[in-house]
Amino acid sequence: MPAGKLQLPIALDAMGGDNAPACVLEGAALALVRHPGVRFLLFGNRPMLESVLKTLPALRAASEIVHTDSVIAGDDKPSIAVRRGRDSSMWLSIQSVKDGKACAIVSGGNTGALMAMSKIIMRTLPGISRPAIAALFPTLRGECVMLDMGANVESDASDLYNFSIMGDAFARAVLGLSKPKIGLLNVGSEELKGREEIKGAAALLKASPVNLNYYGFIEGNDIAMGTVDVVVTDGFTGNVALKTAEGTARLIRTYLRDAFSSSPIAKAGGLMASGAMRAVKDKLDDRKRNGAMFLGLNGITVKSHGGADAYSFCNAISVAIELVAHHINERITQELKISQSPPLLTIVREND
Repeated sequence: MPAGKLQLPIALDAMGGDNAPACVLEGAALALVRHPGVRFLLFGNRPMLESVLKTLPALRAASEIVHTDSVIAGDDKPSIAVRRGRDSSMWLSIQSVKDGKACAIVSGGNTGALMAMSKIIMRTLPGISRPAIAALFPTLRGECVMLDMGANVESDASDLYNFSIMGDAFARAVLGLSKPKIGLLNVGSEELKGREEIKGAAALLKASPVNLNYYGFIEGNDIAMGTVDVVVTDGFTGNVALKTAEGTARLIRTYLRDAFSSSPIAKAGGLMASGAMRAVKDKLDDRKRNGAMFLGLNGITVKSHGGADAYSFCNAISVAIELVAHHINERITQELKISQSPPLLTIVREND
């Protein structure tokens, strides 16, 4: 379904993020060019938004502003944000999805507050006890989906099994894969290795009535190799892996820049290799993969990087549009219903 045929607008927490509201609105303007016909509900301070929208007439015509002076700060604790932020741009934008006024919400604001508010307002899908953060990860074969990226520090076997189902649906919708290959991140590929939760999840996946393409255990190096399309792990491990990869990418870019500026000969070599260097930089550009979905909620919440620029925020909006267009939650719900068969429930009880 093209974005222009979305029945409802995309809600934007226009005050969320380090560079809001300018980068949010400029990103929405880019998304409007990429997805003609999409509409937006903008939540935030009307005078501030109108000031930016003066330079973006096409976006102004495709948007409606919902005014609020209240903003969730980046360092607010989730519990405090929930108690005091009922009239904030973040809360109201999430509520618009719950009320059927928007089809998805995109925010670059406080991650913990966004997750807490989304769980309270939207609730979880039937059969899901814990939502997971899913994000795209670069590999030698293209991209893979990785979850959980930080929503749950600890996850049991049934959680990891549900993450696999949600990751499968996400990969089908965003990456366009017909049969994504799923792997459980472990300390080794041998079946006897790993914590009991991971072994239990493997047993559930092998016996699942859902037609999942389960590969088996994978190790950390398999992520970048592209061994599987969906990497499933707990939020603690996933977040550490993501931040390590992002730091390593920056380290490589810095090393290359310093190497090609260290001497006149190196500079000449850098000029000769500039085309190849641009290609490497493009592949390592995490702005292209901005937009992590909170999977398992009864609604679509997409988290943008807090420090996103306009191009990066535009990509987060594109993720939301793709998820709506491909009916991500309907797919997850359908697969969860299939998974709740008597044999699987028996296995879950045996592993509890």
